[in-house]
Amino acid sequence: MQRDKLAYMANQIATFFQSSPEGARSDGVADHINMFWEPRMRTQLFERIDAGKTDDLHPLVLEALPNIRRPEKPLEERASHQG
Repeated sequence: MQRDKLAYMANQIATFFQSSPEGARSDGVADHINMFWEPRMRTQLFERIDAGKTDDLHPLVLEALPNIRRPEKPLEERASHQG
């Protein structure tokens, strides 16, 4: 999936949860992404963030990051780094 599309989707989720009670906003964003985004999508989101491309992400997406599960690397990739 295109990374710009992922940022757009994440921002839509954040916009939806912006009207939630203050303590539940970022948790709502993280819970939604954890439940409904497949690992490949979350991996692409973290690749974008790790590359420092966060300017176009809603502040609630950034606030939710610590609670969004980072997918594990594929087994083949982990094995190649153990060499």
